[in-house]
Amino acid sequence: MFRTAMRNVFAHKARLLMTVLAVMLGVAFVSGTLVFTNTISSALEKSSSKGYGHVDVAVTPGYIEGGDDKVGEEAKLTDSTLEKARSVPGAASAYGVLSGYAAVADQDGKLVGNGFSTKGGNYWGTEDSRYPLKDGSAPHGKNQVALDAETAKRAGYKVGDQVRMSIDGPVLTPTVTGIFTTDDGNVTAGGSLALFDTATAQQLFQKPGAYDEIDVRAAAGTSQDQLRAALDKALGKDAVDTETGRQLADGQAKMISESMSSMKQLLLGFAAVSLFVGIFIIANTFTMLVAQRTKELALMRAVGASRRQVTRSVLLEAFVVGAVAAVTGLAVGIGIGAGMRSLMNGTGAIIPDGPLVVSGGTVVSALVVGVLITMLAAWLPGRRAAKIPPVAAMNAVHAAPTAKSLILRNTLGSLVSGVGIAAVLAATTMKGDAGQAPMALGAALLVIGVFILTPLLSRPLIAAAAPLLRAFGISGKLARLNSVRNPRRTAATASALMIGLTLITGLTVIAGSVQSAINKMAADSIKADYVVSMANGNMLSPDVRETLDKTDGITAVSGMSNAASRIDGYGEDLTGVNGKTIGKLAELPLKDGTFTVGGTKVVVDDRTAKDHGWKAGSEFTVTYEDGKKQRLSVAGVYEANEMIRGIMVDSPTLDPHMTDAVSDMQVMLKTDGGTSDAAKDKLTKALGENPAIKIQDRQDISNEVAQMFTLMLNMLYGLLAMAVIVAVLGVINTLAMSVFERQQEIGMLRAIGIDRKGIKRMVRLESLVISLFGGVLGIGLGVFFGWAAGELIGKSMATYSLILPWGRMGVFLALAAVVGILAALWPARRAARLNMLAAIKAE
Repeated sequence: MFRTAMRNVFAHKARLLMTVLAVMLGVAFVSGTLVFTNTISSALEKSSSKGYGHVDVAVTPGYIEGGDDKVGEEAKLTDSTLEKARSVPGAASAYGVLSGYAAVADQDGKLVGNGFSTKGGNYWGTEDSRYPLKDGSAPHGKNQVALDAETAKRAGYKVGDQVRMSIDGPVLTPTVTGIFTTDDGNVTAGGSLALFDTATAQQLFQKPGAYDEIDVRAAAGTSQDQLRAALDKALGKDAVDTETGRQLADGQAKMISESMSSMKQLLLGFAAVSLFVGIFIIANTFTMLVAQRTKELALMRAVGASRRQVTRSVLLEAFVVGAVAAVTGLAVGIGIGAGMRSLMNGTGAIIPDGPLVVSGGTVVSALVVGVLITMLAAWLPGRRAAKIPPVAAMNAVHAAPTAKSLILRNTLGSLVSGVGIAAVLAATTMKGDAGQAPMALGAALLVIGVFILTPLLSRPLIAAAAPLLRAFGISGKLARLNSVRNPRRTAATASALMIGLTLITGLTVIAGSVQSAINKMAADSIKADYVVSMANGNMLSPDVRETLDKTDGITAVSGMSNAASRIDGYGEDLTGVNGKTIGKLAELPLKDGTFTVGGTKVVVDDRTAKDHGWKAGSEFTVTYEDGKKQRLSVAGVYEANEMIRGIMVDSPTLDPHMTDAVSDMQVMLKTDGGTSDAAKDKLTKALGENPAIKIQDRQDISNEVAQMFTLMLNMLYGLLAMAVIVAVLGVINTLAMSVFERQQEIGMLRAIGIDRKGIKRMVRLESLVISLFGGVLGIGLGVFFGWAAGELIGKSMATYSLILPWGRMGVFLALAAVVGILAALWPARRAARLNMLAAIKAE
């Protein structure tokens, strides 16, 4: 039986090639994902551990809990804390560390770095071993700065140049006095780092006399744990939090691992889709191979082979095919992993240097996945072949499925589909995250149920194409008949394409609907001509609001600042606004009372009002950040949305109680001439042509949202393209083996007068019909899942409504047609070139 199985593998090399390719692509995706994520994780972990090499213990501010009548606050690390840390027994040195946002512009005025990782900090001087100087000297005074070497290289700066930069709004133009090297993981990953002297950094980052962290080095003979214990005792556990350098490195490694885990799970999810699609191709291939060898297997049974031996021989073939595909896929996957790292480096997301990591787990996973998937898909055809009685098999090349088996399949498919639909519909009635798991389960069951029912669905749906196929004469009629001749084979082929298009359509429907909801939200809630904010989402400097207040041509300005408070014993964020102008800049539908903000009168969103049991006229006591209390009254209750919500307090009432400098999340404004290029240019110049500040009108906000969704969809389309490629291989495989199977029939058609063009047309139309059948099923399921997911999203987004992207769905259907046409090229050519006399004589 072993020799027979190996002979069959080598006898059907061409037919098994598509199966090998399908498995290989899936395995390559899995192994490439593991290699890529392991390589990046390893490089980042090593880089971060180097970054903590200068720290034995890090001291950070503790948090002082607030009571019912007091707002909690972060403790401060001052010069006094720094001196205490330096004098602790076992401490060799201590440095106060500051960090914040520092946007650096290149020579063309464009932002350098990746937004969130454009950082700034303080430089302690030449004894600062964290940032050894490569060129120049340490910065001194507010007009001097040091840049990391990578940023200086990318932006084209050298010692002595003036650099345009921003901390939180105003433009600075300090001189570059030094260029340093660093192992900081954010910098090596493509960010930027600008360092000032400590006094300047404290002023710029609005932390006068304070530090974000104190890094302490241990003296010789003192362990990190001993130093930490001494610091806890000297500084007080309640006032500070301490961590050893080893703990920091381990925590950073864990954080990197968790962040890479999300990416790994996403990529492996798409690999699983490709492998799932590949199962249909493998099962189809082995079903046809077994059908073509029915007489041979029957003869083996007649001469003494048992059912188990027949099944094992088929599984052995699958094992060989899977092993070859797995090894090849692993090699290709290693190349994909290396290519993905190079691609990320090419896009500016610089990855720290490090070796390509091919772990034992990656190798084992690739081999296990490739072999198991292939053998699993081949098991059912092998079992089915073993159950055919020898006498029946010798009398017929293909044993037609019995009525009982068809009834059983259709009943099972209906039950599974029904349960899936019920679970999805039940999930749409749930709130929050509770509906996600039932919906995912229901979606999986429905897809499986539809696959089981696909042979039943194929006849009526393909019959609907009959009027169109008649236009192609006898070729069209034969194509339709061939498409429904073997419903199981047609179903397996179409289902592979169906799964890919289901995911693509569903994601497109959801993304388009959410984007439309956000656009509507922006249009409905913002009446301002422009919204000014930081590019990285940080707080704006107070200077921005003051500058805009003084700019000619601006008729209304309101900042939006955040402040912590306590109300009824619970923490609540307050939003400071200009009570006189906010009504002109924001459109918030009132549910109760009037939109009046000023003095002690505030407006509250409906969700907060419901939580506290407030309505128009209600009064409450607020405890501000500085500990002072005030009685406020609710003038009105407005409808919250994802862009604007919270308790709005007049800025003159709130600002005096803020413990730090007043900073706005954004500033909204109206101009006397409305939106125009000239107005935007005027605002840009008024704010010093700052690379860190965004000035957006409603269309810009809409375009930013659209760009985000377009980028996300393009990434998902690229990942799902793997499943579509596997589906194409499935169509080619099915048609090629179908042509081989029907050699005699094709020879007879040629003999009675159908020319080669007619044969080609017949095979192409058959492929087109099968692909469109899969496309229609996939788009239909995708729309259903998109609607169901939208029902969950709509519960938390009032402006959400289902938007069907008819144009894109038409493109997806056309894509299915193109897949059918391209997949048929080789099988159609092969069918047309058959020698009619040899084909008629073929078994």
